[in-house]
This record gives sequence, C-alpha cells and structure tokens, in this order.
Amino acid sequence: MSVVEQYARAHIVTDHDLRDDNAAVPVVLRYDPESDPRVVRIGLPGPHEWAFPRSLLEKGLRAPTGTGAVRVWPCGRVQAVIEFHSAGGVAVVQFETKTLIRFLQRTYRAAAEPVAEPVGHR
Repeated sequence: MSVVEQYARAHIVTDHDLRDDNAAVPVVLRYDPESDPRVVRIGLPGPHEWAFPRSLLEKGLRAPTGTGAVRVWPCGRVQAVIEFHSAGGVAVVQFETKTLIRFLQRTYRAAAEPVAEPVGHR
C-alpha cells in the first residue's frame, strides 16, 4: 500500500478576507493506508493539518454531513465546502468537487493494492 499525496488549490472563505477574492491557496490532500486506512488528511497553509474519516468526505460530496470539528457539504454542482472548527476559530475551505473525487479515487486504489511478497518467498 502506498501513500497518496495530492496537491490542490482551494479558496479559504471568510467575511473579512484581505486577499484577492479569486486567490486560491495551496493545500495538500494525504492518505496513508498503512497508518490508518479510514483517515484522510488535509494540510492548509502554515502548520494546519486536519485528519478526519474518509467516509465523512465521501458522504459530504453528496449531502451535508458532520457534527464535530469537521463538516462537509456540496456547494452547487462543481464545488464542495469543508469547514474546520478549532479553539482558534473556524476555517471554511472551498474545493472543486472533481479535485476531491479524484483524490478519493486514488485512495481507493491505494487501499486495494496488494502487499508485495518478500523477495525469494514462495
């Protein structure tokens, strides 16, 4: 099984954003099936990384879901929103749905990869 790491761009949505409204920020989508095959991670700019169940991301692309620190919902036909809650506040991040679907597809393939047999083992 191999680690999946996908770089993407997303929009951080705030009511007082000082950046250009069209500026996207770099994010990293990660999945490590050996560490925990049920968890995906999203790294935002700076030291901010969130880990949450892959099933939450899957369900959130179809309908609003989540009640804890992470909530996901579709936003129209081509975008999805992930909302991260912490003691420091709330970050609302908007992604293109196709980016998240492509990432999920890669995680399914990585989780299904057979474990290599040791060399010389029969």
